[in-house]
Amino acid sequence: MKRKVIFSLIILLTIATKQNMAQVRLPQIIKDSMILQRDANVNIWGWASPGEKVTITFNKKRFKTKTSSDGTWKVTLPSTKAGGPYMIQISGKNKITLSNILFGDVWFCSGQSNMVHQMNIHDVRYAKDIAEANYSEIRQFWIPTLTSMEGPKEDISSGSWKAAVGDEVRPFSAVAYFFARKIYEKYKIPIGIINASVGGTPIEAWTSEEGLKDFSQVIKTIERNRDTAFLNGLRRNAANGNSNRTRREPQDKGLTGPLPWYNVNYIPKGWKNIAIPGYWEDQGVKDLNGVVWYRKEIDIPASMTGKSARIFLGRIVDADILYINGKQVGNTTYMYPQRRYSIPADLLKPGKNILVVKVTNNFGKGGFVPDKPYCLFAGKDTIDLTGYWQYKVGEVFLPRTGGFGGFGINAQNQPTALYNAMVAPFINYSIRGFLWYQGESNAGKPEEYTALQIAQINDWRNKWQNESLPFYYVQLPGFMDYNYLPSESNWAAFRESQLKALSVPNTGMAVAIDLGEWNDIHPDNKKGVGDRLALLALKHTYGEDLVASGPLFESAKIESNKIILSFTHTGSGLITIDGEDPEEFAIAGADKKFVWAKTKIEGDKIIVWNEEITKPLYVRYAWADNPVNPNLYNKEGLPASPFRTDK
Repeated sequence: MKRKVIFSLIILLTIATKQNMAQVRLPQIIKDSMILQRDANVNIWGWASPGEKVTITFNKKRFKTKTSSDGTWKVTLPSTKAGGPYMIQISGKNKITLSNILFGDVWFCSGQSNMVHQMNIHDVRYAKDIAEANYSEIRQFWIPTLTSMEGPKEDISSGSWKAAVGDEVRPFSAVAYFFARKIYEKYKIPIGIINASVGGTPIEAWTSEEGLKDFSQVIKTIERNRDTAFLNGLRRNAANGNSNRTRREPQDKGLTGPLPWYNVNYIPKGWKNIAIPGYWEDQGVKDLNGVVWYRKEIDIPASMTGKSARIFLGRIVDADILYINGKQVGNTTYMYPQRRYSIPADLLKPGKNILVVKVTNNFGKGGFVPDKPYCLFAGKDTIDLTGYWQYKVGEVFLPRTGGFGGFGINAQNQPTALYNAMVAPFINYSIRGFLWYQGESNAGKPEEYTALQIAQINDWRNKWQNESLPFYYVQLPGFMDYNYLPSESNWAAFRESQLKALSVPNTGMAVAIDLGEWNDIHPDNKKGVGDRLALLALKHTYGEDLVASGPLFESAKIESNKIILSFTHTGSGLITIDGEDPEEFAIAGADKKFVWAKTKIEGDKIIVWNEEITKPLYVRYAWADNPVNPNLYNKEGLPASPFRTDK
């Protein structure tokens, strides 16, 4: 009897397996509500049993193919004008019906965190845009973070197309959304966004092995990463290191005493004063990586209670957990997002309320980032949270020796890893062009970036088999401390490397030097970036007669003790945005000791000089990590790119 049952199960399993093998299957991006590229041949592809006949029915026409020996099939649909909705039916041993399909323009958007940043993260600045979002023909396909060091993947595990309507717009990349909205409002054609972005990642991770073939050291890393024994050894060392470190590190005193420090019945002893905002290293706490607890009692009027409230805690380096009256209200695990937490309506009470923030810092300065909003508000009432709090150290981290940091690697930062998993699966999907916002992770080595950027542009065009696909990218904005003297700058040199990539045909660069924030690598003004990318597309892809770029340095001519600078993309003329003389210009002679220059605008040229430099040779503009006042624009309101003439 047992043998018969087992035999029957084997037969059923075999039948089920064969049936499953026969099923026509589509990639995740070929879904209901997708947007396909208008006015171009588009591919529909997938998998089925070898030799299986597959039929695509679209727009009253049938397209037939047969699955190849490796189980893949592909059908190319003819060029279709913008519009819809359409239905597509795929038939093999099974049938799949796709509905609500539109034809429009599809843009592949990629990069690191500033392309990731969703509308939801910027929902204070863009509250009105979110509330009024009603664009059913702007749709995004969001690709989750995936890596592969072994080689290109065929597909991803999940995904869907979402329309920019109501709260559905919140997960949209803010830069990509504002780009799409500007194009859509001009032409009223569907706009598709494929977003493949991961924070903190280098350009090498987004380029294929073929695209990196001219970079010998990178190729060696790719070959090493395919060595399974090598990777397994790293993982074992990381596990052992983490285990050893866990045993020797002390525990957080804020959680191990009779009462946790966030408990309302805890009585604080030995706490000291500290200012918020600010870093603890700047306030007498030297070289501490670990956990610091912050505590403050605030009086809340009855008018603010009994209703939902929100609290803004700026940005915190690195991680935080917020407690109010002993209840956890929110937490963030890394430094970059702004802390904006909702407070339940029943949590605040009239009179004394206790706020406790547990801050964990792993490297560098820890604490609350200056020049950010710190307040609690409900209804029309607001309580300012800046000023003195109390603090106490809960845990001090011992220096790390080994562990993942010493022996491991971060897969998403490895060359080809993101291309293989997040780009390669989509190269069959016809697109209109690329949007790229990346560079912060490569800014430490600016001299390498131009070649890497050009290699990536050529690589992606080769993969999509279209050498004319437009590639529009963002030059990094200002970031970090202001320097009021001429100085050297990696970020300025990096922007120069980005500028040089304009030598590649059919590319465009959105200058964003004026859109940054000194204390935030993720500036809030995402609309300005998206709109400037859209201007590039409107001019170069859609053929509009408009000015799409700010002034770009063209040439320098020395006359006596002055240097005369000429520019392209001056539009209707050069101006300064504040009406003053152009600032951030530095001048030097043969010794390259730069000093600030005097300046004036004469037509489409800038004259720069300094009486102390009798034989000037070189000029720099906005040459800093974060120039104080880069005020040179054209009359169309687009800023000049930083540049130098001494290299």
